[in-house]
Amino acid sequence: MAFREEEIYEVINEVTSFEDINLSDIPDIDLYMDQVITLFEMKLNNLRRNKDEKIMTKTMINNYAKAKILPPVKGKKYNKEQIILLNLIYNLKQNLSLADISTLFNHISKIPQQEESNLSTVENLYQNFLEIKQSQEKVAQEQLNELVHIINEKADNFKEDEEYIKLILLVLTLINRANIEKRLAEKIIDKFF
Repeated sequence: MAFREEEIYEVINEVTSFEDINLSDIPDIDLYMDQVITLFEMKLNNLRRNKDEKIMTKTMINNYAKAKILPPVKGKKYNKEQIILLNLIYNLKQNLSLADISTLFNHISKIPQQEESNLSTVENLYQNFLEIKQSQEKVAQEQLNELVHIINEKADNFKEDEEYIKLILLVLTLINRANIEKRLAEKIIDKFF
């Protein structure tokens, strides 16, 4: 596979612009587990690495409940806050341990309700997260485009297999960035929670 800059930009665009589960997507009525899974599969379909990958499964949800990360369900139905927490777990589990997620979630329940807000604390936190996430995805897209430009310049030093060198440099740099951000998140959890 050759390093075709336009294809890399397409991949960057695909990764940084996808539909998320918004508060308005989550019904105000409680959902059965199968309905929750369907919601995740429909809304987060573009996050799959391949068509066989599952976004959320019954086993995953049961494991989060057993680990006491997710509050207990009532009557086999999940309320809006539990669905939000499941989406946050989905985002966090990509890089954090279940123990770290549990530590964070223990503190979410301690955040006082904002009197001026019609949203619950979890809904308010989630709405703010989505807004920050959306602005960060635009910044990330710009930074990734710049990274491709830098890699193109650095790869000029190589005479052979230049296209593969560019791809390898891109992967190494992306993983380094992800590792830095993961370590930073872990340090914040360790120091402040």
